[in-house]
Amino acid sequence: MFALQTKLRMKINSTHVLYFTLSAFLDTDMLSYFFFLIVLCLYVLIIGSNVLLIAVICVNRSLHEPMFLFLCSLFVNELYGSLGLFPFLLVQILSDVHIIPAPLCLLQIFFLYTYGSVEFANLAVMSYDRYVAICRPLLYNSLMTARRIAFLISIIWLPPLFCVGFTVYLSSSLHLCGNIINKVYCDNHSIIKLACNDPTANNIYELIMAFLTVCVPVSVILYTYLRILQVCFSGSKQTRQKAVSTCTPHLASIINFSFGVSFEILQSRFNMNTVPGLLRTIFPLYYLTCQPLFNPVLYGLNMSRIRSMCKKLLLRKI
Repeated sequence: MFALQTKLRMKINSTHVLYFTLSAFLDTDMLSYFFFLIVLCLYVLIIGSNVLLIAVICVNRSLHEPMFLFLCSLFVNELYGSLGLFPFLLVQILSDVHIIPAPLCLLQIFFLYTYGSVEFANLAVMSYDRYVAICRPLLYNSLMTARRIAFLISIIWLPPLFCVGFTVYLSSSLHLCGNIINKVYCDNHSIIKLACNDPTANNIYELIMAFLTVCVPVSVILYTYLRILQVCFSGSKQTRQKAVSTCTPHLASIINFSFGVSFEILQSRFNMNTVPGLLRTIFPLYYLTCQPLFNPVLYGLNMSRIRSMCKKLLLRKI
């Protein structure tokens, strides 16, 4: 009888989780101001570099080509993902009590999961664009029409927004028996592990969403680059040089983002207690902090047309 009453009391309390405690923040005392300055500098650099490249692409009509429009979508997503992490992270670093209201936690999950899904979709569409440009150069203008570009950009953004929105809805309906998340930001799988009732439906949908938003784009990327490699090995030296110059930044971005996401998935689903606490805190932030800064630097330095336009824009302002 007592056990039944305890179970009922837990279930009643579980419906009133008003906030979550983020337990992965380290007690740094005076160093918290130092970490705050580092994170703030990173955020300013991310905003400045991405806004600069978006402005360069939008202002210059000569850059209104499919590849640069997809790059613009990528830079917008970097700003979007950074908005979901950095403002709250800056507040939490200086706070003594690391708590987050439940609605804000779910909103952060929506931002960060949408960011990751859009990033993979954007990289897949960019790989398809490179495939058409290298493997079917004569058909490029007829295939990459304005209508096709608009359709591909809608594919990049709309399905992730819908899938992640439904994920957050399922998580918000769970009955929770705890409110401690062992991270410095909200994570959907951590909330599922706090569920009192059977979260099988949430786990199944999370796997389906991972397949649609990660496995499908990665399959597209692998297929397109296998075809590009075939053309490179069978083509002329000029074709190989063009492929290397245009695909190297893209491949570097894919590898960097996939590495960060892979570590995040491993940490969420497996016991990582053998890994030092500092690394368990830093590595999940890797793909959320380095990728938004890595992409503008990578594409800005490697693409001569963007470099020259950035110089002209900055000199004009000066």
